[in-house]
Amino acid sequence: MKKILYLLSSAAMFIACDSRTYEEISDNTPITATVKYNSDVKSIVDNNCIGCHAAGSFKPLTTYTDVKNNIDGILNRIQRPNGDPGKMPQGGSLSQTQINTFIKWKADGLAEN
Repeated sequence: MKKILYLLSSAAMFIACDSRTYEEISDNTPITATVKYNSDVKSIVDNNCIGCHAAGSFKPLTTYTDVKNNIDGILNRIQRPNGDPGKMPQGGSLSQTQINTFIKWKADGLAEN
């Protein structure tokens, strides 16, 4: 009985292991629809940036204009490698899909609505 349990748990562990890297398993599906601030970008900013970039902060990102005027700096910071002291958000990272949303928003002309 112990041998069967050992074999089953070993098999489950072997099946659960995956040798692919984070980049290979993360969702990096190209975004084909037009990206707009209010419907696509604002929620990412609200959930990941406003904690440090609220109104009255050094670099507020609370409005469409704030984010639009800082898009190049935002793209620079969110695409930095893990471990880079300037990577944003501090202590974390956006998903590749969220990063792609910012990239596509800029490529689409930074539309608000």
